[in-house]
Amino acid sequence: MHFDDSLVATLQTLWDIPPPGPQNLWSSREFLTLKKWLEKNYRNGKSTLGLEVSIGNALRSLGLPCSTPHLPNQPRPDLRQVAAALTHEFQRTTTRRRYLCPLDMAGDLPTFRFGNATMGKFTAAELEVFFNVSRLERCHPGIRLDSSRLSQFHWLVVEEDISVRSESGLRRFPWLDFPIGKDMGEIVPHSGRFPQAVERALFILLLAPWEDWAEMAEVDWRGFRVPWIYTLDDDLCTFPPAPPAPEQLSWEPHFYQIDHDEWEECERPLELRASASAEDVSQALDSVWALLQAPSTLQSELFCTPVEHFLVRAFLSDGVDEVMAHLIVIEAAFGTEVDQQSKRKMRLPADHHKDGGTRRVAARLSAAIMNPEAAKQYLDLYDMRCTYVHGRPESRIISTQQRVLARRLARQAINALVGLAQNEGLREEILLHLLNRGVVNLPS
Repeated sequence: MHFDDSLVATLQTLWDIPPPGPQNLWSSREFLTLKKWLEKNYRNGKSTLGLEVSIGNALRSLGLPCSTPHLPNQPRPDLRQVAAALTHEFQRTTTRRRYLCPLDMAGDLPTFRFGNATMGKFTAAELEVFFNVSRLERCHPGIRLDSSRLSQFHWLVVEEDISVRSESGLRRFPWLDFPIGKDMGEIVPHSGRFPQAVERALFILLLAPWEDWAEMAEVDWRGFRVPWIYTLDDDLCTFPPAPPAPEQLSWEPHFYQIDHDEWEECERPLELRASASAEDVSQALDSVWALLQAPSTLQSELFCTPVEHFLVRAFLSDGVDEVMAHLIVIEAAFGTEVDQQSKRKMRLPADHHKDGGTRRVAARLSAAIMNPEAAKQYLDLYDMRCTYVHGRPESRIISTQQRVLARRLARQAINALVGLAQNEGLREEILLHLLNRGVVNLPS
């Protein structure tokens, strides 16, 4: 009997166990035989903590009948294919992770593919492939993906390869790799709410002028919201999360006429109204992506500050936190440590400007986006920011116009950086050049 044939024979005994199977599958003779086979061939005869869980998850995902008694009519698979899949799981060093992000309240958006991400509206069948619906049905009895309703929304799908330890038990329990003595309360600066791959994709989408397209900016300048993400690994040794419910997204009542005096009531996705067509959005994103595809762009010194982090943070925030984050984007884009008066001696020899840090940022911004009025606009917004940071007694509110202006200036600032990054040069020299051009725009 060949090497692979021995695994097929071992799996045959497991698939022959009638549902619902033994009370403790892990202690059964058939399961222990498979475990020993895997240990011998892939673990040098050693067991790992959590190995039983990993094997159990993999068998359930592959449709082991006694682990999926809620699916009595599922067809019997080719056990050679099952053996190949199980072998792959214990040999692989990377897994493919997929992030499914609903673009809640999105209107007319195009299909747009960029890097490892795709934005678009997908059919129910396409979503079932993305979610691996057959695996979800095996792992979550009684919970079915409502692909029909979810297909009424636009989605952002991001994929990345994740390096994993070869020990499948450690893949199931990653906390086993947690360093002893690590500070559990430490803060990692600029770590995002969502995985980095998702935040990078959102950052790229946010470079489009959503605030200019919004027809009701007083409601929201955004073209969409991302209330949550669903993460799915193709690693069979892990257990997939339960499928999301369409009720977690935004719906509105809708009535349509089926006869001259008869109306039918239903629900449809709530949309943020925008003036842009799908073609307008596509052209704007194509233009941005064409510049970002140059490997040197986001690796430029101009992006060494957390502009990406705070632009996404502003999108995911509300109220004053949103405006504050947008202003930080501008400061991170065009500010430097040596702007402080206490560090004037560290400035470049050619820098003879005496303005303080805030005015220097305003001047650079106005030059970068080629809008002289932007200098005063930024200074006014910064003064408003100080109202809340320093607790001035006067009562002030942030208007829709100010909120949208902060977003617009932040977006224009980063788009200017993208353009500037196409040319080589040190960040300090580029900012000094912008300062020299922009000081004339500063109000007296």
